[in-house]
Amino acid sequence: MAEPQTENADASGTADSGAASGVKELKSILDGKVIPIDQVQDEVFSQKVMGDGVAIEPANTVVTAPADCDVTVVMADTGHACGLTLSNGLELLIHVGVDTVDMGGDGFKLFVNEGDHVKAGQPLIEFDSEKIKAAGHPCTTMLIVTGEGDASNVTLHSGMDAKAGETAVITWD
Repeated sequence: MAEPQTENADASGTADSGAASGVKELKSILDGKVIPIDQVQDEVFSQKVMGDGVAIEPANTVVTAPADCDVTVVMADTGHACGLTLSNGLELLIHVGVDTVDMGGDGFKLFVNEGDHVKAGQPLIEFDSEKIKAAGHPCTTMLIVTGEGDASNVTLHSGMDAKAGETAVITWD
């Protein structure tokens, strides 16, 4: 798998969607500050053990689908994470917070089930940021590419404020 490229956003924080050739981007899953995955305060994520991606310091608490895709995995017992697959085979992991699996689902609500097809912007997970902070965990939320499928030249966009469902955070050819 080729190493994804990293880019800082331009002033607008947007990218051309390449509408004529299908989906070529993932929109932000939350409102907030997008940071490089290597700045996450957890070695599993910062060392890219699960894959490369971006992280968001959230300004809201409802995680939305970054594109039209299938829900391939849900952490039903804990509600803190889910896996998604796009029609081009691109595979994603969304993980809310750091070490939040320890919370046993307290403060998390899943809106989807394994096997669901979701549309871009559809709610996936809601979390209680106060409960996460009270448990001593950061709310930093990861959007990780775990498999590139047919996507090529995957580019990660960070160093910007993003709006859920609007700002492109990952693009490809």
